Amino acid sequence: MLDGGSKMASFVSTFDRPRLWGMLEPPISSAPISNSRLNLSRNQALSINCDHSCLEVRDVSYKPPGTQLSLLNSVSFSLPEKSFGLIFGRSGSGKTTLLQLLAGLSQPTSGSIYIQKYGTDGNPCQSPEPLTPERVGIVFQFPERYFVADNVLDEVTFGWPRQRGDLQLKEHLSLRLQRAIKWVGLSGISLDKDPHSLSGGYKRRLALAIQLVQIPDLLILDEPLAGLDWKARADVVQLLKHLKKELTVLVVSHDLRELASLVDRSWRMEMGGFLKEESILA
Repeated sequence: MLDGGSKMASFVSTFDRPRLWGMLEPPISSAPISNSRLNLSRNQALSINCDHSCLEVRDVSYKPPGTQLSLLNSVSFSLPEKSFGLIFGRSGSGKTTLLQLLAGLSQPTSGSIYIQKYGTDGNPCQSPEPLTPERVGIVFQFPERYFVADNVLDEVTFGWPRQRGDLQLKEHLSLRLQRAIKWVGLSGISLDKDPHSLSGGYKRRLALAIQLVQIPDLLILDEPLAGLDWKARADVVQLLKHLKKELTVLVVSHDLRELASLVDRSWRMEMGGFLKEESILA
């Protein structure tokens, strides 16, 4: 049996299920490119100077099909890239519903969700881009309930289409896999290990690694500390502290005290699906 390192090394030559998260280069047009078109492209590229981007949610409402009850009402907020946002509030207020809309699992009845890039002057420098499901990673409460594979490697790579790719693509996938496992602190775990045999904290790490392989624009976590003992909770908080340096993170949680030191922006969801900005004390 291969150990974790050997199995990872053999991944490039044996794995044939790459998931195409926009990693393939776009098709190259065979049409000739004129000098005027080339100069125009260069001038456009030089004129765009974007400093940062934000997740923007504007006037989002949601009414389940066939019902008259709105679960969310005119929700609006923004979250800059590489920052940590926290949504809290009573159970049943609509927090998880909002996360499902952000992840593309449901569609808003009205309103918009997009990524907006801004220049150094604070003004938009490009047209807003839709937040597509491919750009979002989501980890639900008790994610281990959704594990389906017999070992860690197969769990992380489960769902990648069976498609034979070239060596360069496989190497790219392997590097992303290694980076995700390193980010969440799973490097010391055998990739042959049964995911269900891991401790609660390591199950959360594995669930995060599954989402981080694609390096999402937005990482969403629903109650990431739920059901963990104090040591695992502290470990997950430290992990989130590291991840916010690399990604935009949005968390729904009741555990305000333990997460307060990480929070850049916070909102309370009130009953009826109304969201308002509210600071929490670290």
